[in-house]
Amino acid sequence: MTIIAPLLARIEGFLREELGQEGAVPLHAPRFGAREAECVQDCVASSWVSSVGAYVDRFEHMVAASAGCRFGVAIANGTAALQLALVGLGIGPGDLVLCPALTFVATANAIWAAGAEPLFIDSDAATLGVDAAKLSAFLARECEHRAGRCIHRSSNRPIAALVPVHVFGHPVAVDEVWAVAAEWNIPVVEDAAESLGSRYKGRDCGSFGRVAALSFNGNKVVTTGGGGMLVTDDEDLARRLKHLSTTARVPHSWEFDHDEPGFNYRLPNLNAALGCAQMERLTDLLAAKRRLAARYAEVLAGLAGVRVFQECEWATSNYWLNSIFLPDRTARDEFLEASNAKGIQTRPCWRLLPETGAWRRAPVADGLEGARWIVERLVNLPSSPSLMMG
Repeated sequence: MTIIAPLLARIEGFLREELGQEGAVPLHAPRFGAREAECVQDCVASSWVSSVGAYVDRFEHMVAASAGCRFGVAIANGTAALQLALVGLGIGPGDLVLCPALTFVATANAIWAAGAEPLFIDSDAATLGVDAAKLSAFLARECEHRAGRCIHRSSNRPIAALVPVHVFGHPVAVDEVWAVAAEWNIPVVEDAAESLGSRYKGRDCGSFGRVAALSFNGNKVVTTGGGGMLVTDDEDLARRLKHLSTTARVPHSWEFDHDEPGFNYRLPNLNAALGCAQMERLTDLLAAKRRLAARYAEVLAGLAGVRVFQECEWATSNYWLNSIFLPDRTARDEFLEASNAKGIQTRPCWRLLPETGAWRRAPVADGLEGARWIVERLVNLPSSPSLMMG
């Protein structure tokens, strides 16, 4: 299509000429410096490199504060964090959990690992997150209130939770989505894996649900190499989640007693040391990513057939991954092929989960028209904060 050549020329000119990027340009790479090396070396020197140590405690406090919550529980990865959040709320076998069809597979995998089953719902192209109107219509059409719970009539199973996702760091329409959940008495577990530093109407993502899960994978704004976090304002829940994450061992100086089945999900102190150093530069990382998003909008302004996805007026996004919409799947695929051939790593949105082999048999709320529209047109552009940090 004629749109591909001018689009690629503008992006390549911006990355190669303005920003001086030679060779391969990754989709998202971490930014490390002397401070990260200092903290990791200090951790090694202390010999406290496993799941207990001062860096774990500090990292939990730093992330919880950044997410606007009182408590943090450091976990080995974001998927395990989300699973543990569901288990901690008593969600398990026989339960259905509302989950966007447009999300990384880890969201559905965590629901499955908790013993429940995802029920896929549609997304709104304005936010990339849960479509509140379609969710409300589905619940009114196919569910009923019974003994204080939301019951899916055709399967006679409870809908035990809703897991909204702030896709690519863009906040969902919290007021509308949470209002639907409250009307149907459905607990909300926030998947904030991609949204550290993002805000909805001035309030931090991760602080809206009963509990939220974050990720610190190598491609996130802040990384611990691999890691996750649970954040909550509920002290009792935080205590229970930490207990479950440490094999549910009853505290004792030497005895090994475990009062329920638990998980070995704690984040090592060594990873937390890296995370603490990363959190110290969070403000600079977020500022760089927002500058990059603004420059993409300027560089691509006025290019017919291309729309840069930007935050809603009530949102402050971390712009984890910058995104554009192209006219259709053909244009999307042609641009992906052309840009990657030039060493500029771009990628499409994830395949809708009900269209993957793993989740083809899972229940779906409706035709997923909104999510499918997004998938057919969206492309992620290189988004490393180092592009704007020198």
